[in-house]
Amino acid sequence: MNKATRSIAAAVVALAAVLAACPSVAQQRQSEDTEKALRAQADRAGVIYQRGKAAHYTQKFDLSGMPHYVPKQQLTGWIRLHGNNYLSDGMLGELWQQGFAKYQPGIRISYFLPTSALAFAALYYQQADLVMGHRPGFYDLLAYERVMNFDPVEITAVTGSYDVGGWENSITILVNEDNPLKCISMEQLDAVFGAARDGGWAGTNWRSDWARGREKNIRTWGQLGLTGDWADKPINMYGFSIRYNTATDFSDKVLKSSDKWNENIHAYGNIVNPDGSRYIEADQITDNLGKDRDGIAYNRYRGDRPKVKRLAVAAAGSKACVEHTIENIQKRTYPLYNEQYFYTSVKPGTAMDPKVKEFLRYVLSQEGQADVMRDGKYLPLTADVVREQLKKLD
Repeated sequence: MNKATRSIAAAVVALAAVLAACPSVAQQRQSEDTEKALRAQADRAGVIYQRGKAAHYTQKFDLSGMPHYVPKQQLTGWIRLHGNNYLSDGMLGELWQQGFAKYQPGIRISYFLPTSALAFAALYYQQADLVMGHRPGFYDLLAYERVMNFDPVEITAVTGSYDVGGWENSITILVNEDNPLKCISMEQLDAVFGAARDGGWAGTNWRSDWARGREKNIRTWGQLGLTGDWADKPINMYGFSIRYNTATDFSDKVLKSSDKWNENIHAYGNIVNPDGSRYIEADQITDNLGKDRDGIAYNRYRGDRPKVKRLAVAAAGSKACVEHTIENIQKRTYPLYNEQYFYTSVKPGTAMDPKVKEFLRYVLSQEGQADVMRDGKYLPLTADVVREQLKKLD
């Protein structure tokens, strides 16, 4: 990823803005909804491009428990890597490319990184050797399984960022600043944000043993232990439209991938204002929560906001309240962290492409995770997570 690639990325952002503002340039008049959607995408692309130029944290995490990268063999050829645009919006793709080339000068990496949304299609159309993105949606995985008749190999690459919007920033639980609650458990989050369900999804497999009844619903603050005037107050929920990946992530982590939500949740999407500016869903959530003494929200963390506060969260099966900090996100003791993954196709009974395997071994090394820190947006893995991922390459 060189200066020319970055110039192309900047040109794409500029072109998107032109096409959104001037539909005639695109040769076909778009509907008003489409025009607003394209303007929102162009605005987002510009924000992300600028955000990607900077490192957003300076902490140095301990990588000493990870192996150094030592090539098992010298190889030649190309790796086609598709998907996650944040590799090129930031510096990480270039850092990995340059770092890997020091050890494997004969392996070249060809990037095609417009969005994670195309990652799985690139795999089952066999246009990519390796893709990077968040976990696939239900129909992404179903399409892959129907075409390939096996599941892809999943390798955790990085931990999501603490507070950098776009780079899989962590999910935080917020209440109004007047609320005395300090901590909430994962089971309580299910009871508050969820509803009775007949099961949940493990990939494309329906698990009826994940069902729960309405008797486990929590709908008042007294059910969370608050007393006095709070006891009978209804809990008002805020979050993302369920079409967003953030809502899917939350459902996967908290609602057993059931998508059975509390019917009273206020769910928001990005708005394009008459002046062309964007009012993003995350800001709508915190703005409305700040006005609602009885509210609770899940949100992507992008720094503290007025009139709301964060809650500590206890992991499933635990009573230990864990504060939402960058250290606890990186250590993965705070349960609502996020991840990014590599996926590659390995037909059962065959071996992984050795070039892909060597690149993944580099990413899962001190050198590869040091590149993550140098980029300063995603967080490096822990040594324990690295060891678990390396086992998948044996």
